[in-house]
Amino acid sequence: MKKNKLTSGKIEKLVSEIAHTYKDDTGINFIDVSNLPVRRKILEILELLTEVLFPGYTGTRTVTKSNISFIVGDILCQVYTELSEQIERAFQYQCRIKKCDGCDCRTMAEKATQHLLTQLPRIRELLKGDVGAAFGGDPAAKSFEEIVISYPCIMAIATYRIAHELYLKQVPLIPRIMTECAHSKTGIDIHPGAKIGKNFFVDHGTGVVVGETSVIGDNVRFYQGVSLIAISIPKEAQSIKSAKRHPTIEDDVTIYAEATILGNVTIGKGSVIGGNVWIRNSVPPGTTVSMAKFESLYKHRKHNKHKKNK
Repeated sequence: MKKNKLTSGKIEKLVSEIAHTYKDDTGINFIDVSNLPVRRKILEILELLTEVLFPGYTGTRTVTKSNISFIVGDILCQVYTELSEQIERAFQYQCRIKKCDGCDCRTMAEKATQHLLTQLPRIRELLKGDVGAAFGGDPAAKSFEEIVISYPCIMAIATYRIAHELYLKQVPLIPRIMTECAHSKTGIDIHPGAKIGKNFFVDHGTGVVVGETSVIGDNVRFYQGVSLIAISIPKEAQSIKSAKRHPTIEDDVTIYAEATILGNVTIGKGSVIGGNVWIRNSVPPGTTVSMAKFESLYKHRKHNKHKKNK
């Protein structure tokens, strides 16, 4: 029985067919483009920044009280050089897409990098609050170290807080590369454009989605599967993308598993949102929303409608 072999002629024909698909530039080609950030480098930089935020976390360096200043200084110098280069590539990509001339991409990149590095002390303080919220909110937690090393929410939130600073400086591509890396590792999808306050805790975490224009206040707790998402819009309504499309969650709110909050609505301060509910209207402060209440409301409306039709 003859085996089908991939002969040189077949390979040549196949190469020609594949090459033909490269002729249209639809955004999935990366040919003759040297001004794109390198995903692998971004993730390496993210690991370096994580080492500054949680010294000793990665295990790549032996950190002691006597050498901590040297290690942090060494990392910051490396991050400044490498991240500036990657951000410059991202700005060059944006200039190519928008066909703009005269942008000083290097200076813009250096300013964005400097901004992020100067925010690291503040990010550290925010993360202390996030870890404290996890420890206070989860009876199973035995120590802060356990939370930092093993809880997926800390990786996702730390990555978001780094990426958010670059997003504020309008750095293209790189903030999403960072948060999507955290998404793939933790199952928690936080857009870098979201605004998140102090002491944020995501318990369990898998399947959580926080959209770009979401606003989350202080002392907020989510459980797995919580979604803050926008109402689906047609492709032609692109101008809506720049508007507030996602929910606002005020301070001291708890949202339980698989709750979906849709569109530009507000969940008032101190409210509790039960599991598996679907919310498209704002909720007043101090309100408890549960499936039982929704079912009761639905039956009441159905009963009134039945009486009206008689």
